[in-house]
Amino acid sequence: MSAPTPAGLLGDLVVVDLSRALAGPHAGMMLGDLGARVIKVETPGTGDDTRGWGPPFVGSEQDQQSTYFLSANRNKESITLDLKSADGRETLTRLIRRADVLVENFRPGVLHRLGFPTDRLLTLNPRLIVLSISGFGHDGPEGGRPGYDQIAQGEAGLMSLTGPDPEHPTRVGVPIGDLLAGMYGVAGVLAALHERDRTGRGQVVRTSLLAAIVGVHAFQGTRWTVAGEVPVAEGNHHPSIAPYGLFRCADAQVQIAVGSQGLWERFAPEFGLGARDPRFASNAERVAHRDELVAAIDTAFAGYRLADLLTRLDRLGIPAGEVRTLDQVYEWAQTRSQGLLVDVEHATLGRIELPGPPLRFFEIRPGEHGSSAQETETALRQHLAPPALGQHSASVRAWLDRADPEAGPEPGTGPVPPAGG
Repeated sequence: MSAPTPAGLLGDLVVVDLSRALAGPHAGMMLGDLGARVIKVETPGTGDDTRGWGPPFVGSEQDQQSTYFLSANRNKESITLDLKSADGRETLTRLIRRADVLVENFRPGVLHRLGFPTDRLLTLNPRLIVLSISGFGHDGPEGGRPGYDQIAQGEAGLMSLTGPDPEHPTRVGVPIGDLLAGMYGVAGVLAALHERDRTGRGQVVRTSLLAAIVGVHAFQGTRWTVAGEVPVAEGNHHPSIAPYGLFRCADAQVQIAVGSQGLWERFAPEFGLGARDPRFASNAERVAHRDELVAAIDTAFAGYRLADLLTRLDRLGIPAGEVRTLDQVYEWAQTRSQGLLVDVEHATLGRIELPGPPLRFFEIRPGEHGSSAQETETALRQHLAPPALGQHSASVRAWLDRADPEAGPEPGTGPVPPAGG
């Protein structure tokens, strides 16, 4: 029996996910969260690389599951194919003919050597959208480099902006380059699908870890490109706004964001700081004298416990918050109220809880006779657990047979040279 397909905005689309590790799988999972049927193609025996990334692993000793893999593969089905075999290539060919989107993050050239260059993909299916994610781009002088997130974080400048000071470059605590590349890739896929509605033709969408990280340099990028200033790591305080950062109180640490002059003029007198002290009179002066300002605020906060301090800051209208550990985040009522955890039934682990999709959708209907508009949340009726390796091989093949019972091997398909990469 075929795995149930979640309902959603993309419920009429089929995605073939050839990717592994994180950037491509994250993109595929996002499309699955939006309702697309995502068929993940994995190597027999081993599957996606992340199935072996751990600890932690969960489950029995005979069937251990990587929590890393579980994080990036909800709402997918799994079929195992040896793409170096005639059967594997034939089955992939049939999947491509049925697909709306293909996701891949092989090193540039690998898919070509497997017998599926871009021109053949679009010949097999002229309406196909191909999302191709690489480490450093598909061309250029270093286009063939393998892409791993931490290396890309360093090469793309992000580590130079992160950490306590310029001497201690620090990676972001999640593989942010991979995740951003997946998100940018999905944005490109949705735009290409919209264009396909107009033209009837598919196309290739390309992005990379390098592009994704440069794409979020934001004001740090223009500090260099426009002002000629090279940004450096400055710890937990904003380089252009003060006070905005992490401070200490009696029993914890607290973050505040005094992002306007009006907020400063409310904040400063409340905590014994001179709002018109020439060192702190304007944001530019506060940034220039940040060390003195941080010391003064730490001293002022030292007499407050966190809960009392947050109450006082809230009364003043000063944006503030604590620093939570992940267990606290997932136990927080606000997190749960936003649908950010989902229960799924895993094939071997049983009922498990996963971080959920970050998007919510609502239908808005005008109220009658002057009443307020009515909001109805529209959501997936059912989330699928990350699949066991090859869990849906039989059902996907049966679906292909029902869809195209006469299909056979692609004419002219011969031996394929060993894949590189």
